[in-house]
Amino acid sequence: MSSRLRLFCAASLSTVLMLSATPYVYAANDDLDDLQTKLGNQWVLVKNDQRRNIKTWAKQEDGKRYRSFKVEAILDSSVEAGVRVLLDAENYTKWYWEVFESKMLKQASPTEYYIYLKHRAPVSLPDRDVILHAIVTPQKKAGDPIILTVKSAPNYIPEAPPLIRMPAEDMIAEFTPLPNNQVKLVAEGYVDPGGRVPTWANNYIQRNAPYSILVGLLRMMTNDTYRKAKTPLPFKIYNDPNATNGS
Repeated sequence: MSSRLRLFCAASLSTVLMLSATPYVYAANDDLDDLQTKLGNQWVLVKNDQRRNIKTWAKQEDGKRYRSFKVEAILDSSVEAGVRVLLDAENYTKWYWEVFESKMLKQASPTEYYIYLKHRAPVSLPDRDVILHAIVTPQKKAGDPIILTVKSAPNYIPEAPPLIRMPAEDMIAEFTPLPNNQVKLVAEGYVDPGGRVPTWANNYIQRNAPYSILVGLLRMMTNDTYRKAKTPLPFKIYNDPNATNGS
């Protein structure tokens, strides 16, 4: 075997070993992280992306299996664009964390929706599904936030094994219009994936999912499909905090 071929084989073997060990690297890092920083019931900063104006926090609330999350961001878009993205249930696959199927199950009223999502789980774990019961509290006047309250409705439709039904993917989010076509987003939530989830997998998701969702939401909100859409919406929206008649 030539020296060049031996070098190629050695490099290939090293790459395979490194990739196959990736879950265990996550496990070791997360176990160490758990030992070094035990979360309490106060918010701890997880990520501060100053370039995108996104911050995420986590805390461990009493009586809950997993961490709660909080996010805060200033997004360069409009409240209307954000609402259009969130109501476009069939396209959550383009931006929401590891969603490979999504659809609107029912629009119960102009401000009440049932949305179905299938989440891709980490390797070796069963995929998850969840029914989101979303209620929108519209703005009463310019400058008010639009409030989105989301609660899982695990019994809304029958379970579909081998998918594991998630008992919680809950959130309260406020979209507040700012001057210069910006939006302030503040959200708090809690996710319980159901079933058995290794610590390394859960910690990896809890640390990365909230930030990834915000980056995806920002990307969609700046897309002309939503930013320049003219189709009517089911409730009035004020994009300008100083508006008198809405926009």
